[in-house]
Amino acid sequence: MLSSCHHTPKDRILPFEGIENGRELGGLVMQDGRNIRWGKLVRSGNLNTASDKDVALLKDRFQLTDVYDFRFDAEVAVAPDREMDGVRNTHLSTLPQALVDGFTAGRADTTQFKVSGFMERLAEYAFNPKAQEMGRRLYPAIVMDPTSQQRYGSFLKGVLNADGGVLWHCSQGKDRCGWGAAFVLAALGASRETIVEDFDLSNVSYAAQVEALSQKVIEMGGGENELAFIRAMVGVSTENFRSTLDLIDSQYGSLSAYLEKALGFSAEEQAALQSKLLE
Repeated sequence: MLSSCHHTPKDRILPFEGIENGRELGGLVMQDGRNIRWGKLVRSGNLNTASDKDVALLKDRFQLTDVYDFRFDAEVAVAPDREMDGVRNTHLSTLPQALVDGFTAGRADTTQFKVSGFMERLAEYAFNPKAQEMGRRLYPAIVMDPTSQQRYGSFLKGVLNADGGVLWHCSQGKDRCGWGAAFVLAALGASRETIVEDFDLSNVSYAAQVEALSQKVIEMGGGENELAFIRAMVGVSTENFRSTLDLIDSQYGSLSAYLEKALGFSAEEQAALQSKLLE
């Protein structure tokens, strides 16, 4: 493995053919000056359309042994991950069940969860005050839900105990996946700004889609509330992410303390993860 000095930040964006919003965490500098090792940690959208080339990249560059899927059951049923020989896939839905029920209530046709169909409805949803409020409350709901906390804790323990590279994802690799990345980075000793910057990179991946839907909403007469909804649902709301980090700090004192008290990932385990993944 090349040392980090041979890499640039652009190397974190992975050249996938069939996987959206994929990047690795290698090369990020922690507060103590150490770097995350390259070829160990990957975050992305779902693996349903992963190509042979994508699989080869994950196996060759990352020696991938573990995949964590944060989607809920209906999402997995519609677009199951591509199976990869020698790779263990663990399903841990990290969306609170009340929100899952809200998405699925009264709808037998699970094809609605395909991103293309969902995107078509988003412009209309943007004008619904309840949908706008749900968008604002999504991140606090995720991080404060006891079941989601337990599952993110299991994920962190899985990263610590993995024999090779680890990939985690949700549907688009931005919200639930983004929180998974935030927790890994916090455990490794990243600064808040490093955590926010990694989270915000999803807006680069989805910039074209955000722009197209925003234009449609403007044409429909939408204002800032509607546009904020589109930015949050198609990209990520970095503003909501920051305010939810503030909520965690107010409730737990720090993100590291939240990992220990809420997720059950102890200070000793955080130190062990640093020893494993930093150089």
